[in-house]
Amino acid sequence: MKRLLLHIAFWVLYTLQDLVMSFTWVRPSLPGIPDGQILEMATVSTLVTLIPKLLISYFLLLVSIKKIVAGGSPLYRTIAEIIGVFFLCILISRAISTYYIFPTVYHGLLGNSPWLEVRSILVATMDFGFIAGLAASIKFVRIQLAGKEKEKSLVKAKLEAELKFLRNQTNPHFLMNTLNNIYALARKKSDDTAEVVMKLSELLRFLLYESDGHFISLTDEVKLLEDYLELEMMRYNDRLSVSCHKEIDRDDYRITPGLLLPFIENAFKHGISETRFESFIHIDIKAKEGKLNFSIENTNENIHSDTPRNNIGLINVKRQLELTYREYELDVHNGGDTFVVNLSINLESHVEI
Repeated sequence: MKRLLLHIAFWVLYTLQDLVMSFTWVRPSLPGIPDGQILEMATVSTLVTLIPKLLISYFLLLVSIKKIVAGGSPLYRTIAEIIGVFFLCILISRAISTYYIFPTVYHGLLGNSPWLEVRSILVATMDFGFIAGLAASIKFVRIQLAGKEKEKSLVKAKLEAELKFLRNQTNPHFLMNTLNNIYALARKKSDDTAEVVMKLSELLRFLLYESDGHFISLTDEVKLLEDYLELEMMRYNDRLSVSCHKEIDRDDYRITPGLLLPFIENAFKHGISETRFESFIHIDIKAKEGKLNFSIENTNENIHSDTPRNNIGLINVKRQLELTYREYELDVHNGGDTFVVNLSINLESHVEI
């Protein structure tokens, strides 16, 4: 319905401007005739000559352009069809003018012109070329815009699928690490095993049901980190020292679900679990004026490597940052005896997927 109304509006506007031009053109040639009568004759003339213009325009819109876009027909054949129909419509227009408009509508007051007069054919060619070209141009612009919108939708769907895949890949990674902790406690016949299983259940419930959207509150994300830290600390007891400092000036900050968790997992799996002596993890979380600064430093005995380790968790986080935020900085540094991650995010620079 909307498209039909747009077509009607287009032809109404064109007919009005064509009527004004026709009235302006014939008025000096009809002295003594009232303007109302001249306007009536010009209106009939404009409406009748509109018929072949409609034919060539909709032939282009409904037949030729569809063939060009689909590519199923040779281009030279389509061009030949356009030229043939174009000149057929011009001949129809000339026949209407010669045998109806001049003798009947204007009662012979404008004289008459031969059916195939070169000057009249050239004028008709420019007139038809203008309206047909305008209609075709609008059609091609609409096709191009529709194509860009479709491409945008496909890119959005692809990015959303990739983001979902990254999250789904991180969750099993987290589950595997936690199950290893439960296994270690079970081997020791620890009394904390049941409590660890309960906390794992709560964490999984959060990951499954609370973090299904694009964003969660920063407060919930921090709570997830604290629960995971508490779960891990049951395994290491006094050998591990953990400090977590947080300053958040507002409660309405939003963040990608589980974005910070892999850094905590990384600290335990590749740092603390590989350390033989007393270890530490220092975490600092600051959110102020829309900017998040997150840092984590942990003990590390991998003293022979000067480069950050690449693992699934860190690789996924880097890609999620690329997909989710326009403004962020991530620095991962292996200092030998310590492993440090500094992350800065403008929480208000969300990428519109």
